[in-house]
Amino acid sequence: MNTVTKSIPATESQAVYDQKKKGLPAALWALTISAFGIGTTEFVIVGLLPTVATDLSITIPSAGLLVSLYAIGVAIGAPILTALTSGIPRKRLLIGIMILFIVGNALASFAPGFYTLVIARIVTGFAHGVFFSIGSTIAAALVPVEKRASAISIMFAGLTVAIVTGVPLGTFIGQHFGWRATFIGVALLGIVGLISSMILVPSNLKNEKAASLKTQLKVVTNKRLLLVYLMTALGYGGTFVVFTYLSPILQEITGLTQSMVSLILLLYGIAIAIGNLVGGKVANKNPLKVLLWMFALEAIVLLIFTFSVHNTIFGLITLFIMGALSFATVPGLQLLVVQTAEKHLPGTEDVASAFNIAAFNIGIAIGAYIGGLIVSSSLGLGATPWVGAIFVLLAILVTLYSSRISRK
Repeated sequence: MNTVTKSIPATESQAVYDQKKKGLPAALWALTISAFGIGTTEFVIVGLLPTVATDLSITIPSAGLLVSLYAIGVAIGAPILTALTSGIPRKRLLIGIMILFIVGNALASFAPGFYTLVIARIVTGFAHGVFFSIGSTIAAALVPVEKRASAISIMFAGLTVAIVTGVPLGTFIGQHFGWRATFIGVALLGIVGLISSMILVPSNLKNEKAASLKTQLKVVTNKRLLLVYLMTALGYGGTFVVFTYLSPILQEITGLTQSMVSLILLLYGIAIAIGNLVGGKVANKNPLKVLLWMFALEAIVLLIFTFSVHNTIFGLITLFIMGALSFATVPGLQLLVVQTAEKHLPGTEDVASAFNIAAFNIGIAIGAYIGGLIVSSSLGLGATPWVGAIFVLLAILVTLYSSRISRK
């Protein structure tokens, strides 16, 4: 996950972009293409878990580690690797990231065994974390001040489109031509993004000043920010207890065919896009209050899914609502982090946002891992929804405590 918005000096934007021009620069579409490829490779593994497990002769929970370890790679890449690479010119770093992304997916497509595939996923996760940390700064530098928000939203539209179209398409390819073909396809997307970036992204982008260790320590030791990060990790973690194993759940419990799962993932992606859009609008004024209601509804829907999953129609209706709610919290959580940093640690908004990206991915890693333990235990696949609901219930308790502190 993946939104870090940083401030860029106005003079830099003017130097890069001719304000007399209308519309948005072509370089922005290079970033959007890259975001699409990176978003696809992050989530497509969810639809391929049964296929990968069968081909590599491993269990479904073991295959689920491919989700957890990728997320850990992103969590490391977002705040840590971004800081370590702050001295590298932006375009050169962007090109390096895309090369690493291509290498990671190419390695995944030719992986002879599970451990090689794990290494490939971690490497690709590193690229993901750094890309979305610097992507906002590059997008903002390409346009005048008044168009920065639009530029950043267009770049992140690539991620949303990946969830809606890239994941179901990649799942369909993997089911019919083998999971390796999916990773080859994503690597080719990376090549398109690389070439586009080499040609279209300007070379005179100014580097951001790296956040000092003191600043980073201020952020990670601030009680109010830590509460938001905990809300993020628990809320998102609850989603991924179920989402990671959605494909086997739909096949083994609901009784859907492989080809139907691809279609369901498309509908789930549409629900995510709608939820993300609506969540952003309703959380504008009071994100903490809205998040409390969203978490409550999400926990209820997860509990309902425990029972409705056994019926195709009711199960799919519940799943659609669950998809919308699970990602509707993302804009509110990001906004809450920024507002909290502005109020209690002014000037650390960028660093605080980067750490929230890490919190999202720590949640994914923990949720996928716990889900794997549940699946491999006597509880089985059918228990993942109510276990996910427990995660979200904990997020509700943290939100209530945070709200109480805010009132004081």
